[in-house]
Amino acid sequence: MSTIAVLPVKRFDDAKQRLGEAMRSGTRRALAEAMLTDVLTALRRSRRVDEVVVVTSENAADALARAHDARTIRDPAEPGHNPAAREGVAWAIDQGARRVLLVPGDCPALDPTEVDDLLLAHPGSDKRVTVVPDRHGTGTNALVLCPPDAIAPSFGPDSRARHEQLAREAGAECRIAEPPSLALDIDTIDDLAVLRAALDARTGGAAHTRGLLSRLGRR
Repeated sequence: MSTIAVLPVKRFDDAKQRLGEAMRSGTRRALAEAMLTDVLTALRRSRRVDEVVVVTSENAADALARAHDARTIRDPAEPGHNPAAREGVAWAIDQGARRVLLVPGDCPALDPTEVDDLLLAHPGSDKRVTVVPDRHGTGTNALVLCPPDAIAPSFGPDSRARHEQLAREAGAECRIAEPPSLALDIDTIDDLAVLRAALDARTGGAAHTRGLLSRLGRR
């Protein structure tokens, strides 16, 4: 089955505004770049992801995607995460994908084995939506859609329940999956602290984000 991972990525200068009180803009930009690099690395190591596409208006994200053998869709208007996600899904359908994995660029602890397990548990024989909640249980960090247009992505506050409702309305089987590495997205200082603890508790992965956090810790 052809599986394409879709990453909507906003401009790095606009990323992680909720970290603004604790991080200068240049540091937030560097963090966004490091996290995206680690996510792309993990996806390219997944054996069940056939192709990766990044939807972005950020030149640096475009360059990173190409360096990791990913495709890019230029999104100069940057209308928001959901329109970018839908644009990526439409592109995947045009490429003949049978299944899409929608993931954020700010889950740097992403484990390729967990990605493979997530996709293995999501067969392509039935209409199915797999929702991966955030660590608070109310948002959505990732979606697996088979077929790719099973539902329209609707990320944002309380999106877990919204995606479950959309799946029911579409007549699709809905499954909740909780791979630990996909719960670790970064929006707040608390999220960053949880990520630090998780990375300290394991070896390997997230090399670029680890390096940045280590440098910040020495300041």
